[in-house]
Amino acid sequence: LADRVDMCSDEVVIAIVGKYTGLHDSYISVIKALKHATVEAGLHLSIEWVDSGDLEPNAQLLDARRYDNAWWRLKSAHGVLVPGGFGDRGVEGKVRAANYCRTSNTPFLGISVGLQLAVIEFARAELGWENANSTEFEESTPHPVIVFMPEASATVTGGTMRLGSRATLIADSGTLAYRVYGGRPLVYERHRHRYEVNSQCVAALESRGMVFSGKDDRGQRMEIIEVCHGHPFFFCTQFHPEFQSRPAVPAAPILALVLAAAKRLDRRMQEDGGVLRPGAGFERRV
Repeated sequence: LADRVDMCSDEVVIAIVGKYTGLHDSYISVIKALKHATVEAGLHLSIEWVDSGDLEPNAQLLDARRYDNAWWRLKSAHGVLVPGGFGDRGVEGKVRAANYCRTSNTPFLGISVGLQLAVIEFARAELGWENANSTEFEESTPHPVIVFMPEASATVTGGTMRLGSRATLIADSGTLAYRVYGGRPLVYERHRHRYEVNSQCVAALESRGMVFSGKDDRGQRMEIIEVCHGHPFFFCTQFHPEFQSRPAVPAAPILALVLAAAKRLDRRMQEDGGVLRPGAGFERRV
């Protein structure tokens, strides 16, 4: 494994767009998962840290040079990852990053709140719901596409997070999720969140091309979304795939992101028999 790390010379640049970029350890699970994935794929990882607040319009007024630099770093990356987080600071910058990636065909992976903000962006841009938002950020939004969905009670405080390993069903074998997860119709991934996609908005979002390819075992919670229409890789998960990544078997969505960023995903899936098989990359020399 150490020899393989030394031999990985083809660089792939992944921008991590978040609000804790001044303290990289805040994203240590994501960083480790990216490293696992790039070593397996035979790539050298370079991370561009982009503070999501610097992508927002008001940042341009406060410090135009910093704003321009943030957008330059985002646009120079081969792929973009928006990890989990809480609170409303910097969320509009993440929405703008999702819009840029979706409309420019830049490989994109959203995790937890990254999925939620991708849904918000899509609802605003494709459905014309200009004020679509999460009730976490704006309780009075006229289009609450993301809502509070506690594990137990919506009124009792404390213990309201959805936590631990949960089942996700991938029913359609024609989806990207099915191929990313090795053709498995059932996967278990770890969760850590309170807010989720509003099921009442799913039909409207689907009518504009968003695919909800993974759902919980009751079909009520949206676990995986994807947007195709010629896009090389626009994929989001409500769960945290990075939590189960291991050096020998990287997390499937994160491996798919780095392969798509390096323009190798389609070829890799062909080599793996039509689906992605994390760990199989070690069978090939760098």
